[in-house]
Amino acid sequence: MKFPSKKPVRLGIAQQLQFLKMTFPGSEGFLKNHKLFWQMHCHPTPLSRDYRIDLEYGEGTTPKVFVNDPCLADLAKGKEIPHLYQQKPARLCLYLPGNGEWTTDKPFSKTLIPWAAMWLFHFEDWLICGEWHGGGEHPKQPVAH
Repeated sequence: MKFPSKKPVRLGIAQQLQFLKMTFPGSEGFLKNHKLFWQMHCHPTPLSRDYRIDLEYGEGTTPKVFVNDPCLADLAKGKEIPHLYQQKPARLCLYLPGNGEWTTDKPFSKTLIPWAAMWLFHFEDWLICGEWHGGGEHPKQPVAH
């Protein structure tokens, strides 16, 4: 007997914010004009510097993850940083849109934020060795939203 597959349920911005706050105590976020704004401090490894990750998301748009502090461009000392949609402020390229890695039924707390921490780990490695070991495929242009 074949059972019908359940259609994934889209998570609203309030649900996303609640998951973020529950998963990352001490993080801050709010909802305004149907958009989610959230930030936390992250240390990719025990020896890493402190980074502030900012997430912006409006329903029906592509989530945007930034690192605003410290300025990654300053740390890169003039070198173009790989896997960014923009250099200042650094908007991280964390997944290839349209391939199903992140969809609206997946919480940011289990996808984008851990991916951002991993991205920062690879960024620190890139600062030291000059090669990007984080893999991934970078689209030519960010998805417009």
